[in-house]
Amino acid sequence: MLDAVVAVLARRRVALGFVCGVVTLVFAQPTLRSIALGMSIAALGELLRVWAAGHLNKSREVTVSGPYRWVGHPLYLGSSIMGFGLAVACASVLVAGLVAVYLVVTLTAAMRSEEAFLRRTFPDGYDRYRRGDAQPHKRFDLAQAMANREYRAVVGLVLVALLLILKATYNGSLWRAGGP
Repeated sequence: MLDAVVAVLARRRVALGFVCGVVTLVFAQPTLRSIALGMSIAALGELLRVWAAGHLNKSREVTVSGPYRWVGHPLYLGSSIMGFGLAVACASVLVAGLVAVYLVVTLTAAMRSEEAFLRRTFPDGYDRYRRGDAQPHKRFDLAQAMANREYRAVVGLVLVALLLILKATYNGSLWRAGGP
């Protein structure tokens, strides 16, 4: 039963993210300062995701190069950093709580699902990777990051920033609470 719930959450995390995104936008209270700081943090998370995606050949191998040498799930770590940046940009405790719950629930499910897949598909390679025995062999490849559709996360990040700026402008809060 738990495995079925984990699988559903892992598969539906993007759709759930859109729902949470709408709720987040409703409760956001952004200012120029919160947007600048939060989106800077989120951009660092996206840079980590691009770096990881440029080393990842999804479902075809266990990747051990780039950030995978040090972090088991750099894409999800990047997503978590992006989520933290979003919470900062929104300047809302309610949004921070929602983002935290979303990330913990969906990314935990995704990691469990992904690890089970890798163990089934690449038992020897995955075990070597988890032990730290595997040697990195790939260089970063921007074309691979694009093939992994990481550009969608970049576009999403830009759209979120624009929506927060629009909301701050519409609410008149762009220049409050420490703006220039």
